[in-house]
Amino acid sequence: MIEVRPFNSLGAANHGWLDAHHHFSFGDYHEPGRTNWGRLRVWNDDTIAPKTGFPAHPHRDMEIITYVRKGAITHKDSLGNEGRTEAGDVQVMSAGSGIQHAEYNLEDEETTLFQIWILPDGRGGEPSWGAQPFPKGDRSGRFVTLASGIEGDEGALPIRSNARVVGATIKAGDSVTYPLTPDRHTYLVPATGRITVGDKEANARDGVAVTGLDSITLTAIEDSEIVLVDAA
Repeated sequence: MIEVRPFNSLGAANHGWLDAHHHFSFGDYHEPGRTNWGRLRVWNDDTIAPKTGFPAHPHRDMEIITYVRKGAITHKDSLGNEGRTEAGDVQVMSAGSGIQHAEYNLEDEETTLFQIWILPDGRGGEPSWGAQPFPKGDRSGRFVTLASGIEGDEGALPIRSNARVVGATIKAGDSVTYPLTPDRHTYLVPATGRITVGDKEANARDGVAVTGLDSITLTAIEDSEIVLVDAA
């Protein structure tokens, strides 16, 4: 099954400083058919105005992956971690038994990002945070694992879930294939560009939900940047 979820069908909330679009039920947006996709619980498409952001707030028992598309986000948490993650890079926070963090766009331009929440395999555990650069050139024409809790995935930021987050950049006319098993749940979004997934077409910021297949082939109609979650 391949289901395209157009960007204009997503939940939305514009708070002035934050323009948020929700692929899954979140906050005041509740859509029973879009509560989760396997262990994938949240995929928010956020635009954050300059010099604004999320003040300190708590999380627990969630793997939170932030993929910065434009600008940068500055993180500070109750463990004493602080860091700036810029476009193309990724940060991961394992909330574990509990953590408080703040996220601010301290830049002079707006920041756009995907925030992805994945349910962990178990509750509790020591919270943690980390960030890592992933140059887009290294992802040209192939998938690179950005974050993973699957054994054997080296070089990725660790998460505590049977899931992985991968990224690829595809030039117009080129294709990449991602192997699957029919019992897993895959969700992907073109951050930029336009693609086909099997016989379906998806534009930038559309969601594509996939399950029950052995593989999917993505073909770029325009130069495209892809983020994909493969989850149990």
